[in-house]
Amino acid sequence: MTALSEKLKNNEFAITAEIVPPLAATKAQLLEEASVLRGTLDAINVTDGAGASTTMSSFSAAALLAADGYEPVLQITCRDRNRIALTADLLGAAAQGCYNLLVLMGDDPAKGDQPEAKPVFDFDSRDVMRVATTLREEGALPSGKTISDCPPFFVGAADMPLDPPADWKPTGLESKIEAGAQFAQTQFCFEPEVAKRYIARLNDEGITEKLGVLLGIGPILSAKSARWMNENLYGVTIPEDTIKRLEQATDSKAEGRKLCAELIQQYREIPGLAGVHIMAPAQKTDAIAEAISLAG
Repeated sequence: MTALSEKLKNNEFAITAEIVPPLAATKAQLLEEASVLRGTLDAINVTDGAGASTTMSSFSAAALLAADGYEPVLQITCRDRNRIALTADLLGAAAQGCYNLLVLMGDDPAKGDQPEAKPVFDFDSRDVMRVATTLREEGALPSGKTISDCPPFFVGAADMPLDPPADWKPTGLESKIEAGAQFAQTQFCFEPEVAKRYIARLNDEGITEKLGVLLGIGPILSAKSARWMNENLYGVTIPEDTIKRLEQATDSKAEGRKLCAELIQQYREIPGLAGVHIMAPAQKTDAIAEAISLAG
């Protein structure tokens, strides 16, 4: 078992965070950013062409982190690879000690730094979860061909937290669980009351008994950044009182980290919530480390 899976199995509150691999051909910058987080969290996600922009590959970045003693969560998208490449990369990742997976569809290339790129989408995210699960449980490829040494993958999915209407059912998560998902990391959720109602509904539906849910949070850079997130990130709502705190603060960066720490503290008290996943776009990893430290 991975350390992350063991922690979730034991119902211990987990903290993961995200690093965007650098646009670099050496490992120095990646390991420098990771070093700030050493010992502060349970696993480090490495993004796979987030925003459809080119960086060092998530597979290479995850392998470099694993070799340096970190536990990575390999983000793998369906956008850029067909089933042959996806399966080959999964085997290669496992061979280098990368067992936690977050499987995503991937952002539209038209919105990235090479908009002329052609998307692949040979498999969708549930297909890839099934492949990873079959490799782990049966030691077999989608074709039925067997492999040696079944990889101990811990399979993750993404979700969008929401304030659930009375008739809402978590059908998306249910289908991902059926495909093999064992944990989920969500989009940002900056509203504790919404988080409580969302997790309570997942508890009622039996979802949290089947997979660990880590809610997305982050240190907000400024009031301007908060408003941009409200306008541009689907499903994200940053409350107006939070924006006012950032506007009125002498140091908005410090206030954003304090707000993130407060969310960690509040989310620890939500029954059924497995942990948090911290994302800090356009910020250095010291923002994440400080928020965790402030949370105690």
